[in-house]
Order: sequence, then structure tokens, then C-alpha cells
Amino acid sequence: MNHPFHILSSAQFDRKFLDYLAVLTDTIRRFNKSKEGSIYLKGLLAHKRAMLYFTQPSTRTFLSFQSACHILGISTHEIRDSSTSSERKGESIEDSLRTFSSYVDIIIMRTSTPGLCDRIAEYLDHTERPVPIINAGSGPDEHPTQALLDIYTLSRNFVKEGGLDGKTITLVGDLKRGRTVRSLAALLTNYQDVKLRFVSPESFRISEDLRQYLVKKGLDFVETTDFSGSLENTDAVYMTRVQDEYDVAGESAKVDYSQYHLTKDHLGILKDSAIIMHPLPRRQEIDPAIDKDPRAKYWRQERNGMWTRVALLTMIFGVDSQIVLPEL
Repeated sequence: MNHPFHILSSAQFDRKFLDYLAVLTDTIRRFNKSKEGSIYLKGLLAHKRAMLYFTQPSTRTFLSFQSACHILGISTHEIRDSSTSSERKGESIEDSLRTFSSYVDIIIMRTSTPGLCDRIAEYLDHTERPVPIINAGSGPDEHPTQALLDIYTLSRNFVKEGGLDGKTITLVGDLKRGRTVRSLAALLTNYQDVKLRFVSPESFRISEDLRQYLVKKGLDFVETTDFSGSLENTDAVYMTRVQDEYDVAGESAKVDYSQYHLTKDHLGILKDSAIIMHPLPRRQEIDPAIDKDPRAKYWRQERNGMWTRVALLTMIFGVDSQIVLPEL
């Protein structure tokens, strides 16, 4: 198994990697169920340090990565606001991140600037002390670790049905600017006979580059504005919010998003075996009353993120070999 140095894009992962990550994550979770196992995990990377450079607001992703680091014994440092660093004095972002790389062994980045994670990774690769960069969300571009935890959640839920091959996934919402949708759709091209339904207002349809990528990969997909009709015979519904933080002229306010809200009235349309997902945070796109439905998996999905990120960190630092895996 090839171990990644940077985690930057969903496009860098193949089916073999995804299957391995799922088994590794399951095994780590079993380790953590005992005191002895959790102590063992905490000793694997106790000599490592991580910088969480989160200059875009985040709760779940930040805490998920911080918790994943602590499970493995990694000490963490954080920057949550670039105005508190020397960037406020005019220092370039490249110089700031190169400074941080002198103190830590990995940098986990969340930023509103498109392409910044890739740019920093390439820059540090040409210095005397390159460190791994994890893209924890880069503008509207990508969120690869969210996609990995989404795939893990889907795979775990469909394990008795043979996995994700042949499943129909319905993705709903602001698909144009939703980086989680972009990353997940790209990962789903690794599975056989998967069908995607993209449901959104016309102005929030998937971007042309993603559309062309899916066509190139031969993935079967449709685009529609019909929300209720798309829920029939779907295996998973992936809800998302309006990404209005990327508005430039208040365009989100011009869209009636209420017809893309999942309500209790829709539950009768869904198959009993279907699951409901959401990368969170949510607004009104999922009625809180649905939380109690056994098909609602978004809170489990969130917790899965921590464990998937633990597994990723063990791979980046090459200690996954110290975790005994069942044969694939």
C-alpha cells in the first residue's frame, strides 16, 4: 500500500486505498475499545507535533482533527485567525507556513482561499524541511478528508449488501459551491455501477469542471431540480446547506431553497434501507425531527470523521503497520 505524504485532493485516492482505509479505521476503533488498546494508540505518535492552521471558521473539522491527533499522542498547536500572526505585519502566507513547519511535523489547513493548500504543499516540498499538508477544506474547491469519512460511512452502512457498488446516491443543495459534494463525487468514481443524482436549483448546479470529470470517468449521473422525485429508489441522500459565505452579490437570497428541505413528509418516499447524510452544519435543510429516524446517519457520520482521520495520520507517518489488520 502506497502511503500518501500530502492529503490534498480526492483524485489522489483509488479503490485499493479506500478499502484499506476502511479496514484500518475499523481496526483502530476496536483497539480503542479497551484501556490497553487506547494506551497503545496514544504511544504510536507521541513524538510528533501538529499545527492546526484553521483560518476559516470550523467546529467539527477542527475538533475532529484535534481529537484524532490526541488519540495518537500527537501534541497540537493552533492558529485560528491569521490576524494574530505576523501575516498582519505583511508577512506572506508562504513565509508564515514555512515558519510553522520548523516547529511541527505536519500542518493541517482549513482556508477560504482556493488552491492554497496545494500551493503551500508544493512550496514546502522545495524547502529543506518539507512536512505533510492535509487539506481540511480549501475554499469551494475540495474537502478530501470529509469525502473519505463519507465513503467510510456509506461503506459501513452497505457492508451487508456488498458495499457501494451499484448504489444510487442523491446529492442535494448548493452543488456549485459545496466542496464536500465535489470531493465525494470524485471518490465515488472508484466504485462500479454507481449512479449519482444531483438535485439543486438551476443556479446551484454542479460546476462544469466536475461535470466533465465525471463524464471522463464514465460515471452515470443526472442533474435535476425535482427533489421529491429523486428520493424514490435512492440508497443514500446527501443533504447540504447553501454556501452563502461565497456570495459576491447576495445571490443566495434570490433562490427559494425551501423546496430542497428534507421533512418528515419525505420519509415515506425513502426506502427502509436508505440512509440520510449531511456534512454539517445544517440550517433548515433537514428537519430536526428526522434525527430520531434510524435512517439518519449524520451524527454517526460526524463521529466517523475522527476515526477516519486517526487512520489517515497513521498512514502518513507510516505506523499503520504497527496495527494488526485482518487479511483483506
